[in-house]
Amino acid sequence: MDYKHGRNKVFLINYHLIWCPKRRKKVLTGNIKTRLEAIIYEVAKEKGIDVLAFEVMPDHVHLFISAYPDITVRQIIKAFKGRSSNLLRKEFPELMKLPTLWTHSYFVSTVENVSSETITKYIEAQSKK
Repeated sequence: MDYKHGRNKVFLINYHLIWCPKRRKKVLTGNIKTRLEAIIYEVAKEKGIDVLAFEVMPDHVHLFISAYPDITVRQIIKAFKGRSSNLLRKEFPELMKLPTLWTHSYFVSTVENVSSETITKYIEAQSKK
């Protein structure tokens, strides 16, 4: 990982994020999974967030990102979950059976430069289980 440079700052902020659909339903498959991946990358690009590793499992999402210090974790999660819930529920009516697409909770861990490779390997290994 390289340090990022802003106009008046130098930083390296990495987060490992995990969140789940309501009731841990296994709905993140097929076209829903593909569309969710596209939405995550769209939001990341808009917010200036680098996606370092990303895996969508049927019942949860792992995301390893690098972000600017100006945006809080809460804002990042809100952007990803809010946009994806709105668009996916419009495009896939079967998701309307859930009261909401995502639970209110999420996991976040800050990641040091040393452990970034470990987190990346862990996320990539999720799809092989």
